[in-house]
Amino acid sequence: MEFQNSLAFARQLDSDDPMRKYRDQFHLPLQKNGSPFIYLSGNSLGLQPKSTKQYIEQEIIDWKNMGVEGHFHAKNPWLPYHEFLTKAMANVVGAKPEEVVVMNTLTVNLHLMMVSFYRPKGQRNKIVIESDAFPSDKYAAESQIKFHGLDPKECLIELVPREGEVCLRHEDIKQTIEQNGDQIALVMLGNTNYYTGQYFDMKSITEWAHASGAFVGFDCAHGAGNIPLELHDSACDFAVWCNYKYLNSGPGGLGGVYVHERHHDDKDIPRFEGWWGHNKSTRFKMRDAFDPIPTTEAWQLSNPPIMAMAAVFSSLKIFEEAGIYNLRKKAIRLTGFLEFLVTSLGDDVVNIVTPSDPNQRGSQLSIQVKNADRKLFDAVTSRGVIADWREPDVIRVAPVALYNSYEDVYSFYEVLSEAVDG
Repeated sequence: MEFQNSLAFARQLDSDDPMRKYRDQFHLPLQKNGSPFIYLSGNSLGLQPKSTKQYIEQEIIDWKNMGVEGHFHAKNPWLPYHEFLTKAMANVVGAKPEEVVVMNTLTVNLHLMMVSFYRPKGQRNKIVIESDAFPSDKYAAESQIKFHGLDPKECLIELVPREGEVCLRHEDIKQTIEQNGDQIALVMLGNTNYYTGQYFDMKSITEWAHASGAFVGFDCAHGAGNIPLELHDSACDFAVWCNYKYLNSGPGGLGGVYVHERHHDDKDIPRFEGWWGHNKSTRFKMRDAFDPIPTTEAWQLSNPPIMAMAAVFSSLKIFEEAGIYNLRKKAIRLTGFLEFLVTSLGDDVVNIVTPSDPNQRGSQLSIQVKNADRKLFDAVTSRGVIADWREPDVIRVAPVALYNSYEDVYSFYEVLSEAVDG
């Protein structure tokens, strides 16, 4: 659509927005004067659904009144609690329910997946990763390499953008995989880069990796709840994500795991095992050898933390109603409006690092203001904006379709303009 640079236009977009009702289902952080912050940091921590307190309090009440019997007789019995989340989570990430489980936190899950899918043998011992991957991903990959007695300097292939560019080109990813194919054990990328906001074509990357004989997995921390991931159709071997960003599960909230169904019947797959991954019908007999559940649930270790899971439950109920594709439709327009406004400041003032093509980005724009430093970001913050600063010179701004308005985006633009003018 054709955008206009005016507050009246932003308000008209909000008036026409079928998703606008969901904003009222979230708590908006308030400034000292009582007015809401312009909150554009859902890519770091999603806002709290108003229903979350009720969901957690229900488990507090059932624990108080039932004790251990809550595992069987709570309103939402704790024994199968994670199963209440599975269908909605599978819909969000585009997978079959048996391919998804909510468990642990992001890097823990990444390590568990790499136990299964990084299996170096002979010269096939390398991991392909972004040079600017989120640090925890790189730490995990390096430590897995060292765990196998190998040297990260020799076994980590880092994808580097072309000189003068910030984002990776898909043709360069393909070339790297093809040139090193017989040495690659695992291709492991963030499906949406935390710094640039670039979204990668997972299906194509999976095809290239599999053609080379490698496994492939994705860190979807910045994709889950942001972009329809269509994990099953991508055919990647595994994916992991956190739920506290776009999926609003609270600080340090539980993560999620996807393992493609073709791996479920492989009882010889290497895996760290715990009793919650054991056959449910015999789990409590306690004496049996490990018998993996024939789904992604087999990668579970311990019984889940119910209070943390309740927070995920509350948010997924909202996603179930709103629909990830409806949210994506709004996100494209919302982010497009932000791009239109910010670029109106002029190429001599700003540079947007994130790809302009909506198919190569989610709900984030990474904005460089030329010849500026953190003082500019502090000036933006002081005017009532919660965004995110990343060294050396990027302001990450994420308008989230569930709770951000077009007026939020316009207000940020006005604040940025004022801060640039000093």
